[in-house]
Amino acid sequence: MKRLVILGGGESGVGTALLGISKGFEVFVSDKGKIKDKYKDVLIQNEIDWEESQHTESFILNADVVMKSPGIPDKAPLVKQLVEKGVPVISEIEFAAQFTSATIVGITGSNGKTTTASLAHHILKQELNVGLAGNIGDSFAKQILEDDYKNYVLEISSFQLDGVVNFNPHIAVITNITPDHLDRYNYNFEEYIASKFRIAKNQTKHDYLIYDADDDVLVDWLEKHPVQSKLLPFSLVKNIENGACLDKENIKITIDNNQIIMPTKDLALEGKHNIKNAMAASTVAHLLKIRKQTIRESLENFQGVEHRLEQVLKINKVQYINDSKATNVNATYYALESMSAPTVWIVGGVDKGNSYQELYPFVNTKVKAIICLGVNNEKLLENFSNMVDVIVETQFMNEAVKIAYKLAEAGDNVLLSPACASFDLFESYEDRGRQFKDAVRNL
Repeated sequence: MKRLVILGGGESGVGTALLGISKGFEVFVSDKGKIKDKYKDVLIQNEIDWEESQHTESFILNADVVMKSPGIPDKAPLVKQLVEKGVPVISEIEFAAQFTSATIVGITGSNGKTTTASLAHHILKQELNVGLAGNIGDSFAKQILEDDYKNYVLEISSFQLDGVVNFNPHIAVITNITPDHLDRYNYNFEEYIASKFRIAKNQTKHDYLIYDADDDVLVDWLEKHPVQSKLLPFSLVKNIENGACLDKENIKITIDNNQIIMPTKDLALEGKHNIKNAMAASTVAHLLKIRKQTIRESLENFQGVEHRLEQVLKINKVQYINDSKATNVNATYYALESMSAPTVWIVGGVDKGNSYQELYPFVNTKVKAIICLGVNNEKLLENFSNMVDVIVETQFMNEAVKIAYKLAEAGDNVLLSPACASFDLFESYEDRGRQFKDAVRNL
């Protein structure tokens, strides 16, 4: 009996444990922190061995295979020990994929992957049996065990891709690549790019890679590191023969001379970046033979993703917008770009080696006040204090929202778009976004 050790007792860890047990593995789950009660209950009910608040090496180093949570860096001493011993350390995506023959759509990128994955799933589910997993929703492993969908849309982070060996999605999407999480990649952008491109490393000429042809990082990398799969680029400015592009106000998708045309004015989501997300998701749907009418209707009625430019409430003619999912500068770039009214901007958190320069033009023209919401706001003050009349600091969401309420006038926006990770003051970006919404509703 092969021994499967799982590091991390969260959604992906417990899902993998259940799938592992069902496939005849001897399973042990180890978490350095506390395991949440809802996951602990599942482990106990299924009689799976587990430990929390520690990693007991003697129970771990004897593994045949180790699945580690994406939150644990490769540099962790225990992970290094396992690798030195020759024990495969893989991600949930790699472990689970071997137990399904479903068609897999894998979506990665620094920004837009959640929206693109949710939108692709929203279109496909109208006509196909399809699950949504990866970095989003119920774990992939658990869905293979319980639902056994014929198709999966997976949102995949670079950390999950670092742990793949044979994983091969039939359709891969890379939305864009901008510097993010560089603290995990030795502050080396090339390493991070290589990590994202692992999504295509096992693809063959029968598979597809959909990517943003306006992103120089992607275009340059593909020139130097060609892939086997068929390329389907999308672009807002280039004319694309095979793939997606803009033709006047329409999205035009062409695959092997088969064409769909859709007006951008009917898209439910606003902003240039969402035209790109729509292009990527529609190209996936077109490849999987979804009817044109279904694609059009789905793009028109898609509600968007929580914590991503989510319109919360209008109070005294001021619109409050929750973009807590903007955990890097590029995501905040899109948010500020889409603001069409003077904006009070709430920003800050754990800085991942950010450079704020690309935001300067928007801050100069659109932002009337900045509220820094972090433990350490030094870098924000350094970058922006000359650009706006009002810049204040706080460590409480309630207070940030009250200050914003005082500063905003009729017709303004109040935007939470932190450009940083949330772990200094919040449990997660979801927790941060919910606290913002609660504070707004309590005004």
